[in-house]
Amino acid sequence: MAAAVTVNDVLDGHVVLDVECLDRIYLNGYIPNLQVGGQVASFMMAHLGYPIPSPAIMEKMGTAFRKAVGRFADDNKIPVVRFGKDDRKIDRMRPYLARQAATGRAGVVAIGVAQEFAPVFLATKKGAGTAVWFSFTKANRRVTCYYFYLWDDDFGPTFVKVCAYFPYPMKIWVNGHEWAKRQATKAGIDFTELSNGFATCSDPVGLQAICDRLGPGVITMFAERWWSILPLPLTEHDRAAGYWWELSMRQVETSRTLVFDAPRHARGFFEALVADNLDIGRPEVIELIFRRGQRRGRPAAGQFKTKIVTYGTEVNVNAFYRHSRIKQYLKDGRALRIETVINDPGDLGCLRRLRHLDQLQTRARAVNTTLLNTERVGQGCVLASPAFERIARPTLTEDGRRAPALRFGDPRVQALAGALCTTLLAVTGITNKSLRALMTGLLGGIGYTMNQASYDLARLTRNGLITRVPGKNLYRLTDDGLRFAIFYTKVHDRLLRPLLAANQPPAPPPVRNALHTIDIHITERIDQAQLLPKAA
Repeated sequence: MAAAVTVNDVLDGHVVLDVECLDRIYLNGYIPNLQVGGQVASFMMAHLGYPIPSPAIMEKMGTAFRKAVGRFADDNKIPVVRFGKDDRKIDRMRPYLARQAATGRAGVVAIGVAQEFAPVFLATKKGAGTAVWFSFTKANRRVTCYYFYLWDDDFGPTFVKVCAYFPYPMKIWVNGHEWAKRQATKAGIDFTELSNGFATCSDPVGLQAICDRLGPGVITMFAERWWSILPLPLTEHDRAAGYWWELSMRQVETSRTLVFDAPRHARGFFEALVADNLDIGRPEVIELIFRRGQRRGRPAAGQFKTKIVTYGTEVNVNAFYRHSRIKQYLKDGRALRIETVINDPGDLGCLRRLRHLDQLQTRARAVNTTLLNTERVGQGCVLASPAFERIARPTLTEDGRRAPALRFGDPRVQALAGALCTTLLAVTGITNKSLRALMTGLLGGIGYTMNQASYDLARLTRNGLITRVPGKNLYRLTDDGLRFAIFYTKVHDRLLRPLLAANQPPAPPPVRNALHTIDIHITERIDQAQLLPKAA
């Protein structure tokens, strides 16, 4: 029987292009000093000079903005498209974008109008007669929103969405791969396209350098360029007084694309991955791949699960964590796309403002890399004999200290390996508390004390399986530690336990059938030898 193909077999020697790039970027635009009712009153009185804050002021500004959009469309002969409730906006706009792309010129290709829920200020009347006053609170209401679909020289197809009601929340959508393609063309780098990506490239190093340049500065320049062109509800007078939009990250997709030399190797990767039962599916694994320690104490909310979706013969793997997820799927049948989709930068311990995009991208790339490395180690974790002997027997460290053994098969050692495998971690750390929480479950509820956890952390450290972070009670798994955890767990849980189960699950059916056949033959031999008394 031919040996099963592993993830490492597929990745080693068959990847012709490996590119990391920001993919889709969806930004919120908000005015920092128009977020609470008191700021609204200050804007109307101190800035605009009105004697009292009033919703009539909002209505006046909104009406002026709507008229400005109409004039802008008429003056520039821009189509206005009214979206229905069930319309897929990009499908309605795709013909307009295609026509503009054919011209090669930047411009507004169409303006979409939709009724959507948005966070806006509502006014509450207080007092009576000459003592009337208004207070303002924010709530979600269905209001008019304008979608300015653009063709940009640097980003290609994009859009800017502006709500027509105070305080005029904004959204901006751009695509990092489209930006990288245009920069590669300007730099004279030849390439062929995947759908939303690169299939081949004459200068992979140069292409990666281009992708690395995409950051908050580039996106801010894009926003400023179109803010100077589009009709907006705020004026330069407002901006000079500090009333202008700040950009924050709503959703950021950071991708790693590995293009294979033949489609069969792309399919082979997923076959090997699914065959290995997707260890990434355990919620604890997902937590730690996403750097759980950087959540700043916020309570864990959202989803913790893995979902495998099959479209015909294609496999799409989604690992959900809180508000975010990791996606793995085949791109055009020949490339592996790993994508960390961040719907809340706090999931990776980052702040929301656009200026933190570089930090978010670095951490999201680490998530992609950790996932791929975990899958590699998971199918290549055999411990060479000297390493096994060093871990399984008591030894002395280089400085003469005793390193206690971690004997294979010992229930506590197996639970310890399972805990490390579960926390599969590389980008986070292990603490005494987190180890105790895991070990208690793996030991079947048997008590596991703080002193026991301290002892186990010490022997893992002395065996070189974890290292302590300087100045902190935090430990990180080494490469040997990851191999130890997966090797001990796999051999025990996937090999020995099923075999020792003999004629019952989890022993696989072929083994049970073979043992049943052996039992029949042994019984026949015993009968032939006439060793047992005849039944009455």
